[in-house]
Amino acid sequence: MFNNVYRGKKIFLTGHTGFKGSWLALWLVKLGARVCGYSLAPNTHPSMFLELNISEQIEKSVIGDILDAKNLEKAISDFQPDIVFHLAAQPLVRLSYSEPVLTYQTNVIGTLNVLEAARKCKSVKAFVNVTTDKCYENKEVARGYKEDEPMGGYDMYSSSKGCVEIMSASYRRSFLMGEGTFAMATARAGNVIGGGDWALDRLIPDCVIAINKGEKIEIRNPVAVRPWQHVLEPLSGYLLLGQKLLENGKKYAEGFNFGPDENNVLHVSDVAQRVVDFYGKGEVIVQKRDNLHEAGLLMLNIEKAQKVLGWTPSLTADEAVRETVEWYKAFYAGNIDMLKFTFVQIKEYSDRINWS
Repeated sequence: MFNNVYRGKKIFLTGHTGFKGSWLALWLVKLGARVCGYSLAPNTHPSMFLELNISEQIEKSVIGDILDAKNLEKAISDFQPDIVFHLAAQPLVRLSYSEPVLTYQTNVIGTLNVLEAARKCKSVKAFVNVTTDKCYENKEVARGYKEDEPMGGYDMYSSSKGCVEIMSASYRRSFLMGEGTFAMATARAGNVIGGGDWALDRLIPDCVIAINKGEKIEIRNPVAVRPWQHVLEPLSGYLLLGQKLLENGKKYAEGFNFGPDENNVLHVSDVAQRVVDFYGKGEVIVQKRDNLHEAGLLMLNIEKAQKVLGWTPSLTADEAVRETVEWYKAFYAGNIDMLKFTFVQIKEYSDRINWS
């Protein structure tokens, strides 16, 4: 896969203790890469990183803060990576209302610190900078946003990621245009689901926790529309983008959307009910909404990734929810090797990929 470009390559992965970072770390290991992770300690209990003992699967795991520029620079310099995948972030919309300063410090200044550390490390050839679909100025229109549309964001999390996109474009023009500099692209993905996520105020974890406690599933905004996708979908896009950057340099140093097909965009209530159906138990009720703003409609246009990279989604929305539920059912069964189970899901997904 990915033209075997990752075999033997040294990968510096920020955010490796998180949900998406844990999945990407394991996929990179499966591809034969040498992975150094750099992240804060896991902040959920349970956590995929700890439950699957991912620190033992990768070459090196550094517990550190991307706001600690000196420690971050040393970690990258010591490892001498070929490519950086930057996933570390404060990723929660609702937390950004109570922690606005931390959100901006982590997402904007933290990203700048990673870019600066990578620029000082001459071994780095490529940099995949992960942001979010929420970086766009969301006017809640019934179409997907394209990569050249204005950045924005109503809440502090979304606007911080819009700032990251603007800063990254400026950083590229200021420092990464000449010879001997790495190629940096940004990647924007939708609402990611999959096994191993226990973050607060996320739909699937909330559903799973409620079901396993025997409680009703409470949803705040049942008619909200999101670009739901299984975690392996955007990760496949990040890996493909990383491959292109390594092989072709700055030709692909741009922003790319990785989302589902428009006919696989679902309402919150649809997703919650599918979790109940696939789990075989549970009940969904609508909770009274609070005053915090939440987008009602958000979609991505993925034509650029399809045409330029040859990337397309491989799972329907139903398949994405089913794969997610199967992971959690296996985990809560308590007698299944979840590392092996996760590697099987990665292999089965890889076998489905049929890109041009």
